[in-house]
Amino acid sequence: MTEAEIFPAPVVLWSRPEGDRAGKPLLVMLHGYGANEQDLLGLADMLPADFAVASVRAPIAMGPGFTWFPLTGSIEYSLDAVKTASAYLLDWLDTVKANHASVTLLGFSMGMAMATTLLRQRPADFAAVVGLSGFAVDAGADDGFRDSELDGTVPLFWGRDQQDPVITPDKIEFTMGWVRGHVKLSKVLYTGMWHGINAQEIGHVSEFLTHEVLNK
Repeated sequence: MTEAEIFPAPVVLWSRPEGDRAGKPLLVMLHGYGANEQDLLGLADMLPADFAVASVRAPIAMGPGFTWFPLTGSIEYSLDAVKTASAYLLDWLDTVKANHASVTLLGFSMGMAMATTLLRQRPADFAAVVGLSGFAVDAGADDGFRDSELDGTVPLFWGRDQQDPVITPDKIEFTMGWVRGHVKLSKVLYTGMWHGINAQEIGHVSEFLTHEVLNK
């Protein structure tokens, strides 16, 4: 079965009406575990107005919200489930990307795991990635993750609080090693943010997007 047969059609909220999206750089927002497509869209008003922003709902119902892939109590996951979710997202992206000047990904928490997975599966497709309080998945030797093609030129912003109580140390350690070897990293640490997003961080993200995407 394909992802289209397993999952419902994507639910996407846009910052602009359809007639006002053509040619604009696309910013795709990917929410965290148990949230929904409304969770991050409010950030669009605090980011550069040049973007068409699309906030996508994860396909698996989880409590009052949704998840990209199932988690156990220790926030562990199956790589196959991650790949199924990324295929679902890439199928949707393939239907819209030709309408836009570029595609940038912004993910919070598990959404960062998805954003970095998409980049690793299609290294040439994305202008930049923003990861907020999240991680990259340990894909082992899976040949669908084309890390060898990431030569440190794709800009990636990673913001987090060292006291984040949710993302476990092993995931931070893996992500630290991965970003240092594969992307053009902008890493910022925040105090008192915990597992969240604050106004200072969004200001930094706005500057990053302006410099790394709009001014290129």
